[in-house]
Amino acid sequence: MTRPSIPLLPAQSWWLLVAGTLAVAPLAPYLPPWLSTAAAAALALRAWLIARRAPLLSRWVMVLLVMAGTAGILGQYRTLLGQQAGVAMLVLFVALKLHESKARRDGLAVVLLCYFLSLTTFFYSQSMTHAALLLAAVIVTTATLASLVDGRQAPPHLLRQSAVMLAQATPFLLILFLLFPRVSGPLWGLPRDAHSALTGLSDSMTPGSISSLSQSDAIAFRVKFDGAPPPRDQLYWRGPVLTAFDGRTWDRIPAKSRPQLPYSVPESGLYRHEVTLEPHNKPWLFALELPAELPPDSLMTDDFQLLAGTPVTQRQRYAVASHTDPMAGREEHRWMLSRAKALPRTGNPRIRALAAEWRAKHADDELVLREAISHFQRLRLTYTLTPPLLGPDPVDEFLFDTKQGFCEHFASAFVFALRAAGIPARVVTGYQGGEINPVDGYLTVRQSDAHAWAEVWIAGKGWIRTDPTAASYPLRIEQNLAAVVPAGDPLPFLMRVDLPWLRDLRFRWDAVTNAWNQWIIGYTPQRQQELLSRLGMGTPDWRRMTAALSIACGGVLLGLTLWALRQRRRKDPALALWRKATARLAQRGIGPMAWEGPVAYAARVAAARPDISAAIRDIAASYARLRYGNPDESQLAALRAQVAAFKP
Repeated sequence: MTRPSIPLLPAQSWWLLVAGTLAVAPLAPYLPPWLSTAAAAALALRAWLIARRAPLLSRWVMVLLVMAGTAGILGQYRTLLGQQAGVAMLVLFVALKLHESKARRDGLAVVLLCYFLSLTTFFYSQSMTHAALLLAAVIVTTATLASLVDGRQAPPHLLRQSAVMLAQATPFLLILFLLFPRVSGPLWGLPRDAHSALTGLSDSMTPGSISSLSQSDAIAFRVKFDGAPPPRDQLYWRGPVLTAFDGRTWDRIPAKSRPQLPYSVPESGLYRHEVTLEPHNKPWLFALELPAELPPDSLMTDDFQLLAGTPVTQRQRYAVASHTDPMAGREEHRWMLSRAKALPRTGNPRIRALAAEWRAKHADDELVLREAISHFQRLRLTYTLTPPLLGPDPVDEFLFDTKQGFCEHFASAFVFALRAAGIPARVVTGYQGGEINPVDGYLTVRQSDAHAWAEVWIAGKGWIRTDPTAASYPLRIEQNLAAVVPAGDPLPFLMRVDLPWLRDLRFRWDAVTNAWNQWIIGYTPQRQQELLSRLGMGTPDWRRMTAALSIACGGVLLGLTLWALRQRRRKDPALALWRKATARLAQRGIGPMAWEGPVAYAARVAAARPDISAAIRDIAASYARLRYGNPDESQLAALRAQVAAFKP
């Protein structure tokens, strides 16, 4: 025969509703709008029903809602499996389970769903903000669990009890965080939906691709220099190198990659720095141009692009040394130079004719390069994030008609002009500049620092970085993007405004966020291995790791147990008085046995010492009432007086 289920009290229903709301709320921005709206409506309806003491929804209504929600999720994601669809199903379950929860066992199911749903917040973001929201949800959910045990307790008491329980678990959390084997890659989710929302530089460039990226204030990477950083006009962070051109789009060409540098770098004048790269789901790494050494497990292509072994889907940290003015590619392959001079057969006749004039005027490639730079300076081009659309001859229309463009227009037109003059040239994309955070000293490079420049090959000198944007608008390189674009262009808000207090607030927040990323999110398997090496564990196997975890957790458990027993003695004055009385008898050889209760012990003492039988029986009776009954202050005062007068 099964036990009858205990119905929920109104206070317990409110606790379940609050726990469900806190579990669902952080996920709302990542859910389809219709599902977020439906979940909010279901939670609001549940609150209204609880407040009015109205009955639950009928079973048929619940069945229809479940079927409609499941069909909507299936239509949205074309599956019920995977990370995104699975989270959506959990949100649906929590929102609807509250409408059929009438017994405590239903409340336990809701609590378990809330715990798991809160964890899924980290699928989308592992920032401090989301961690704080998760902590709040876990505290309230644990208080909800405590309320299911005793629904008469006041909310402050339940929240305090929950916070104390979680605080006691914190040492175990730290041990597991430090010693539990770390894993690379996502623990949950299928490959097709992991890292789907990451953004960054692409492996191709069309007019407008970088300008749209420059409207984002998201952080691309952070850099910590060993010493003073180089001047701002030398802060070029090399990314994808684009050589192939079809008349409108620039693309990468297949280039061999190897674990060594394809050029020589001077040993002096190096800038050593550590890069903390945000995930962007592409294989390229960023370093100050050009690296003098490769980070561990990295490769470099023949066109000097630094690559990781796999796409960067997690935050990475690596050290690198670079020289800002190396001579690279002086002995270049013929096929590379041939690809760097290739142009479509037709299109852009005006710049082709002008380039032919430069070539007829100068036989030396370096003089032609100077002529091209001077021409770009004389054109008085306009730097803007919102250039007009270009037609079938984009280079001609930009240089001779609209004269409005962004860095990709400048770099594309400049490389096209040099190729038309017979000089090898290519487009390099990446980032330029960055902002030093005075709070922690890190250089922060954002997506708004995305940039494109040209690289020109000169015989005897190799590949030379040439930035046509710097030639036309040096303020873009010396200061930042906001210094050169027109007032109406859509820049990030914090780049546009000049409010010292707001900038200072952002610096401090960025520093705190960086510390969180460096020490918590950035605790990778490599950093764990470094920590274990410092602790003298070398490269432990699973047996040694299991033993270390067991010893550490056992020590913490022992410490917490001793602390709890000490706290119990401090908080139980009746027990302290009883121990004081029995200690006096123990000195005379009749102390209590471990298994003996107060009444039985008093009977044994009375038999051995009739002269104190009445006193010890009174003390034992008073202690038993305080220990096992409903004590009050008068009874405690009486026991205190009895013990004070007890002199065996």
